[in-house]
Amino acid sequence: MTESFLTQYIAPFVLALIMFGMGLSLTKNDFQQLWRAPLPILVGLFGQLLLLPILAYCLAIAFDLAPNLAIGIMILAACPGGTSSNIISQLAKANLALSVSLTAISSLICVITTPLIIQFAISQFGQHEAQSFSLLSTTLGLIFITLIPVLIGIIIRHYFAEKAIRCEPFFRHLATAFLVLMIVAITIQEKDTLASSFSAVFSSALTLNLLAIMLGIGLGALCRFSARDNITLGIEVGVQNSAMAILIAVTFLQRADFAVAPGVYGVTMYIGAFMLVLLAKKFRSSASANA
Repeated sequence: MTESFLTQYIAPFVLALIMFGMGLSLTKNDFQQLWRAPLPILVGLFGQLLLLPILAYCLAIAFDLAPNLAIGIMILAACPGGTSSNIISQLAKANLALSVSLTAISSLICVITTPLIIQFAISQFGQHEAQSFSLLSTTLGLIFITLIPVLIGIIIRHYFAEKAIRCEPFFRHLATAFLVLMIVAITIQEKDTLASSFSAVFSSALTLNLLAIMLGIGLGALCRFSARDNITLGIEVGVQNSAMAILIAVTFLQRADFAVAPGVYGVTMYIGAFMLVLLAKKFRSSASANA
């Protein structure tokens, strides 16, 4: 009863608060960036919403993941990065405006794309779960838990900017604490699954993270963007919203075992991300020395 109450009510409420906090950090300029400099944002969305799920699908097959892990890593790939990617972009001194704009726009679009990707994953790897998955209820759930809180946050930021800016750090810290607690809870609840398949899920999650970062950087290089934009795309494609993926698994799908891969990725994604931060720092130092 307690576990059901936590997964069905408390966890969605906390995620809604986190998404509300993300909305407090957004302004209309973050969306207008799409019209001012559309190509980097469109390329980033292409990498996040299309290429990353394809990459996750290929890795699930390549690593011969069990159905619950394969579906979990696809759910993870369907959840674009939240405020974590913005913080890492700031640490890397990347293009923060591009990072925030990508976060803002992908957070709105994923209400449509995420359920479709999950439906595809379940049809491919979990035929037994296909009948219990509801595309409509998942979409409506994401609208109420993610889209509406983000929009409310944006409206409050527009009319009460000073208070919104003062409150936003609280929600950012809440997001970090929530992710840590969710990972710990999943680790405890699914310890047998982790013990039997840790090598496969850790290897696939780390590989996905590193390849996703390289994919983002490669897309930027292919389009001849600046080094800052390339690094930003690497972070945005490589850092996913693990908290949302875990919530979808345990609340909408009621399968805690689907949350194992997102939980592991929630840790491994910082390995590649901070390697990229160090690389960006080294690149800047070399550029300064040659200037």
